[in-house]
Amino acid sequence: MERAEAEVGMAGNGDAVHTPHSAPPTAPSARVSIWESVRACGVWGRDVDKAELRRRVVMPLYARRAVAAAVAEKDEAAGVAAAAAARDEGGEDGEEGLEVVTPMVVFVNSKSGGRHGPELKVRLHELISKEQDIRANLRIMVAGGDGTVGWVLGCLQELNKLKREPVPPTGIIPLGTGNDLARSFGWGGSFPFGWRSAVKRYLNKAVSASVVHLDSWQAVIRMPEGEITELPHALKKAEPADQLEFSKASGSELTEKASCYKGVFYNYLSIGMDAQVAYGFHHLRDEKPYLAQGPVANKLIYAGYSCTQGWFCTPCTASPQLRGLRNILRLYIKRANCSEWEQIQMPSSVRSLVVLNLYNYGSGRHPWGDLKPDYLEKKGFVEAHSDDGLIEIFGLKEGWHASFVMAELIKAKHIAQAAAIKFEMRGGEWDRAYVQMDGEPWKQPLIQDQSTILEINKVPYHSRMINGDS
Repeated sequence: MERAEAEVGMAGNGDAVHTPHSAPPTAPSARVSIWESVRACGVWGRDVDKAELRRRVVMPLYARRAVAAAVAEKDEAAGVAAAAAARDEGGEDGEEGLEVVTPMVVFVNSKSGGRHGPELKVRLHELISKEQDIRANLRIMVAGGDGTVGWVLGCLQELNKLKREPVPPTGIIPLGTGNDLARSFGWGGSFPFGWRSAVKRYLNKAVSASVVHLDSWQAVIRMPEGEITELPHALKKAEPADQLEFSKASGSELTEKASCYKGVFYNYLSIGMDAQVAYGFHHLRDEKPYLAQGPVANKLIYAGYSCTQGWFCTPCTASPQLRGLRNILRLYIKRANCSEWEQIQMPSSVRSLVVLNLYNYGSGRHPWGDLKPDYLEKKGFVEAHSDDGLIEIFGLKEGWHASFVMAELIKAKHIAQAAAIKFEMRGGEWDRAYVQMDGEPWKQPLIQDQSTILEINKVPYHSRMINGDS
C-alpha cells in the first residue's frame, strides 16, 4: 500500500466511548451507497459554517510549527525548540484568543479515489492548516480505502505498545473500493458526488462524534521450511525474538530451515478459492493495468477469473470433493474463556473459509447475517460485535453459492465463533494454498511431511474509532 500523506487539523471533544458490548453503528446495505453519495452533498454539506469549523479545527501557531519541525527533522527535540521560538515571536494575526477544541490529523492517500485524493488534500488545506498535529484530545481522519485505514491503525498500535496513551480515535473519509471499515463505523460506502461541500460535513461530524472500539487480530504463520516468495504488505518476517516467543507459545521448536511471519488484520482473513481468484486478479492488474480501468471492468475480470480458476465449474477430471479445503486443512479454535484447543469439523463442500471481524464484507455485504436468538442458542453463538473479543468463521462453497451469499439471497455456511483460531495446513496433491488478509492475497507454500501453522489471536488492546453514526 502506498504510504499515506499526513495533513492536520483540529476537532471537538465528545470522547464518549461505547462499552465493548454496546450496539455497533448501524450497518447500511451496499444498495444504499449511491443514496449516501447524493445525500452527502447539497444542503447536508452547506449546513456547516466554514468560519466556525475553522475556529474549531485550526490549532495555535506554536503547535503547528512544533509538529512540522519534529516531522522534518525526525526529532522530538526539534519540535520543542520550534514551539518555544514560535511562542517568543507571538501569535499570528487573528490567532489571539483562539479557543482550541480538539486537534485532528487528516491522512490522505493520494492514490485512492481516482483524482479525488490530491484535490481533497487541497480542500482540507482550505478548511484547516498545513502543519497541524498535537497530542492532547487528538483525533485522526483517514481519507482512503480499507488498506489505508489499516495502515494508519497499525501505526497507532505502536502507541499502545509504548504505553503512550490515550491513543487518538480514527474516522474515515471513504476513498477506496470496498470501504467496509467506513461502512461499519457509519462513514458511508463511497465518496460523495458533491464532495467539496461534504468535506466540511465529515470534519464537523468528527469533531463531536462518540468513540467506539474495534478488535484487531494478529496472524502468525510458522513454516517448517521455505519462505513466502511474494510477501504482501500485510505480512512481515518475524524477528528472532518474536519467533522464539511464538515457538514457546505453540509448544513446538522452530528448526534452522523454518521461517515465521506475522501481520495484523482488522476486517478478514480467508483461505481457499476466493483468495486464489484475488491472487490472479491482483497479478493481472499489476501486469496489465490498462485492463482494470474502473469498477465495472474490475468486476468483469474478477468474474472471469472465478470461472477459469474452477470456482464455478470444477473440471470434470477433478472431483469436487478433492477441491474441498478439508483435504489440506485442519481447523482448531479456542472458545471464549477457554484455554484448550478444540478441533472443528470442516464441511466437505467448503472451498473458501473466511474469518470475519466486521459486520461488513465484500463492499457492504453481510454474509454472517443477523441471526435470530433461537438459532444463536442452538449453535452456541452470541450476537456478533466488532469489539467483543470474538471472531466469526464461515464457509463458501462453489461459486454459485458465493454469488448468492454476496447478493444477500442466502447466508454463508456458519462454522464457528472463536476467541482464537489455529489452522494446520499440509500439502499432498496441492503444494500450495492461497490466503488473503484484508484484501492482500499471497501464495502459501505447503509441504507434505510437515504442517504449516497459521494461528490467529486477538491483539490485547482495541483500536479506537470515531462513530460516524453518532
